[in-house]
Amino acid sequence: MRRSSPGALRPARRHVIAVALLSWIALAGLPGCIVPAANAQAVAAQAADPLPSWNEGAAKQSIRAFVEKVTQEGGGDFVPVAERIAVFDNDGTLWSEQPVYFQFMFALDRLKQLAAANPALAAQGPYKSALSGDPEALAALGEKGLLQVLALTHAALTVSDFHALVRDWLQTARHPRFDRPYTALVFQPMLELLAYLRANGFKTFIVSGGGVEFMRPWTEAVYGIPPEQVVGSSGKAEFVLDGDVPALRKLPEVEFIDDGSGKPVGINRFIGRRPVFAAGNSDGDQQMLQWTTLNTGPRFGLIVHHTDAVREWAYDRASHIGKLDKALDEAPSRGWLVVDMKADWKTIYPFEKK
Repeated sequence: MRRSSPGALRPARRHVIAVALLSWIALAGLPGCIVPAANAQAVAAQAADPLPSWNEGAAKQSIRAFVEKVTQEGGGDFVPVAERIAVFDNDGTLWSEQPVYFQFMFALDRLKQLAAANPALAAQGPYKSALSGDPEALAALGEKGLLQVLALTHAALTVSDFHALVRDWLQTARHPRFDRPYTALVFQPMLELLAYLRANGFKTFIVSGGGVEFMRPWTEAVYGIPPEQVVGSSGKAEFVLDGDVPALRKLPEVEFIDDGSGKPVGINRFIGRRPVFAAGNSDGDQQMLQWTTLNTGPRFGLIVHHTDAVREWAYDRASHIGKLDKALDEAPSRGWLVVDMKADWKTIYPFEKK
């Protein structure tokens, strides 16, 4: 299917497609194809400079200063190991998210496969619009139309079967701009940051609007974050027993949306400790940053600002994906570190190092 860039959507349509995409994301899942990253993380953590892909400057210095003070036993800002909880958004924070969320790309490719097996689908209203790849056509579907596509492509599958579908997709799908697997588009500086924190006693979690089942099977190999430390949007499932074979069957119902104000709720529900370090990139992470930093003791909030149109993308306030507006305005008063991707990162993707 030809993928066209979502382009500029009218504000009302942006809202509709954003809400519907979160519902899509909540009902997805996977185990996956993995791009080696864990070894690179370990090497980076042990190096004299644990953040070699970060340019020297205020951003890098502030991260290291925070880690050093919270790990200094006897110091006034010492944080016990059990309380060293760090949470990271995924889309746009740990890997790229343009031209649309990668999980949404999976859903569209899945619909294309179904239409190939049943050509009549391509002529039906919501599926025809989705298969066109046209952003205006997708927005015009509204939430109801998008959920119809979701029900067709995701529901009535067991979790294991769905995992197999996404695993196959990760092994074969390529990003339209870079012609590389989607798992190759992780941010090298953030891999180093994750490893640096873990080397200093932090427990790292993903807290993302993305589907929890979509992320859990591959995050350990790619980020070093095991599945039990992944919090995300989720759909309902039911237990079924076929003879002596148990399974979980996915249902076309949203259970939990882990975005915006849902992120602090998800942190409390699934982690049970308030983080001392949080990283995000959009207004969807604003409440997570507030929940983390508006507390006593040493706290650290970080925002990845996409400013590099050459190596990645440049976008913020007007973007239909990863909009960064209110959180960007709030950052100075809260003391959140805004990482300028163009200025602060020597390298963006691991493949740039080769």
